[in-house]
Parts: sequence; structure tokens; C-alpha cells
Amino acid sequence: MTTKKVSSNVVGLVLALLFAFPTYWMVSSALKPTKETLTTGYDLIPFSVTTTNFANAWAKPGFLSSLGNSLLVSLTAVLAAIVVGLLAAVAMSRMRFRGRKSFVMLMLVAQMAPFEALLIPMFLMMRDLDLLDRLPSLALIYFAVTLPFCAWTLRGFVNGIPLELEEAAMVDGCGRWGAFRRVTLPLLGPGLVATSVFAFVTAWNEFLFALSLIKDQTKETLPVWLSGFQTNFGTDWGGAMAASALFTLPVLVFFLIVQRKMVTGVTAGAVKG
Repeated sequence: MTTKKVSSNVVGLVLALLFAFPTYWMVSSALKPTKETLTTGYDLIPFSVTTTNFANAWAKPGFLSSLGNSLLVSLTAVLAAIVVGLLAAVAMSRMRFRGRKSFVMLMLVAQMAPFEALLIPMFLMMRDLDLLDRLPSLALIYFAVTLPFCAWTLRGFVNGIPLELEEAAMVDGCGRWGAFRRVTLPLLGPGLVATSVFAFVTAWNEFLFALSLIKDQTKETLPVWLSGFQTNFGTDWGGAMAASALFTLPVLVFFLIVQRKMVTGVTAGAVKG
């Protein structure tokens, strides 16, 4: 092995450890007893291991309902954003119409807008429409936030599929929709998976809109529920770390299931944008 390869492997290993350390610290803190969590030391390996924090987090009121609310809102928003974003991506990639380039740039600009800048306009609009404190309104917000990303990303995947494949299918007797459904859509599988994972993580972790639009505790999402570990009497760090670990499990399980297609989709989307 050459020196260049060794250096690359060392740099890659160091970066991997840096990215993995916050997750390790979260899990190790969740496994520590309260007295060890509140010490001023920085023990990388817990001397005592307990599952009490996980049991307390699981038994904390509102966990299961918040989990269901997060899954419902995130999955609904991402599914709608993927469907609409795919149709928009096909239009931007395959069709030629006046203002197409401006529309593509508008999608890029929409992605650059920070969530904080959209909070007040979104809140006022939802208030005027009497949609505050409702889960469908939150799903609508997440749909609007993730749609530009989905449309822009899927456009790159559609551009990576030769148009000649659809034209050949149309010569064989398929209509435009039939050629897209039988030829292009199956080839977009990895891209759809990769895009949906990133969009789901965005919706799953969102906190600001959920905190501002939802006041009913029975309708709050998991990020808002996590803030309940901080009270006027202090912060239950062990419980908060255990709850955070439980919070990441759905995304982690989904990622492990689709990781192969996701890696294929990411590399394919990077070829042509």
C-alpha cells in the first residue's frame, strides 16, 4: 500500500471518528447513571451501565403519541413532495417551455431560503386560514419546505436517464406516460430512495415550525417533546440523551434498509445535474 493510500485511509478514519463521536457520546451518556452524567469529568467509557434512562424516556408521557404524530406528518409531507417533485422534475428535464430556466433557478433560490425567514409569513398565513394547532397544516408546511429540494434533486436523476430510452419505447407502441412508467420510473428507483431519505430527515428533525404552530401537547412532534426534558428545576441529561437515541432509531432503521439503493442514487445523481 502506497503512502498516498495510507494517508487517505488515515484521514478518512479520523473524519469518520469525528462524525461518529457525537452519536457515541449521546449513547454513552444515555447508559450512564445520573450521578456519572452530572460529573465534571469526561469519561469516554461509562464505568456503570444502566437502562433506567431509556425506561424513563419511554415511560415519559406523550412519547408514543409524539412518535405517531412525527411519523404521520413526516411521511405524509415527504410522500406528497416526492410525487409532486417527480412530476416537476420530469417537466423541467424533458419539456421545453417559456421560462423553464427561470423556473429551475427559482427552485434553487427556494432551497436557499432559511427556515427562520419563512416562519413569520407561514405563521400569519396559517393563522388567517384558521389552520393553527392542526397536524395537516404542519404537514403542509413540511411539504412546502421539502418540495424544492425534491424537485431539484430528482431533476438531476431524470437528466441522467437518456431520452432515447423513452423514445425507443414510444416507437414500440408505448404512449408518453407508458414509456415514462415502464422505462424511466424503474430507473429512478435509487434516486427516489436517496431523495426521500434526505427529505424525511429534514421533516423528521424540524423543530421551529412544530413549536410555533402546534400548542396542543397531544399533537406535538418528537422534537418538541424532547424539549420537555428541560424544566425550571434543571435538565434531565440522561433522559434527554436516551430519548434522543430513541428519536434517531426510525431514521437509522430506514437508512440501514435502503442504504445500498441510497448510495447508488447519490452517485448517480452526481453524474449529471
